[in-house]
Amino acid sequence: MGWMMSPGSQEVTDRARPVWVLTPLESVGPLRFGMGMDEAAIALPEIPELRRFQAEPYFPEITGIQLGFSPAEPAVYEYFDGSGRLFCLASDAVGGPQVTLDGVELAGGNPAELEHWLFDLPESMGGVSYGPRGNPGINDLGLVLRVQDTEDGLLTRPVLVGRDWADRCADDWEGAIPECEWVGHVWPHPSFPQDRIWPPAGYTPTWASRWSPPF
Repeated sequence: MGWMMSPGSQEVTDRARPVWVLTPLESVGPLRFGMGMDEAAIALPEIPELRRFQAEPYFPEITGIQLGFSPAEPAVYEYFDGSGRLFCLASDAVGGPQVTLDGVELAGGNPAELEHWLFDLPESMGGVSYGPRGNPGINDLGLVLRVQDTEDGLLTRPVLVGRDWADRCADDWEGAIPECEWVGHVWPHPSFPQDRIWPPAGYTPTWASRWSPPF
């Protein structure tokens, strides 16, 4: 499969970030979906926990854990369900591990290039779908691509879920991915302004009085 890395992707690769191979629906690098918090901590001894937070406004049992090399360098966001199982994780576009699928780098890349790559994947891997806020993903892979605002502009942030949570994962209203991962910049499309964010200016979400996005 031919592929050219974006300038942003090359920059973050040059920082010697670890490379995590994605096995769709099963694992990402040393982390296996379904493992407990203690197991996850043991799997990543080199990346300390920075903080824990409520990842969902209406489901306080969903725990988010931010890991990084310093408070200013977040790397990984882990999400555990009410029974303490790892069901979702995201890699920071700049400081996180480089997540790869079939050799393609998913973190810190050019959104337009990776969107084209999604559509070029074999049909056996599942079809691309878009959630109401316009973020692309493939449910059969448990993969959603988000964007993150960085010094180099909007770069890709892969968000991944395990098999038991993959149904409609690209749907930001119905899927299992926590609300905090949908807040912020919306996936850029040529026909829309590049600075769109959610929630948009002047819009008050229903969770505004009970929860604030943690990042």
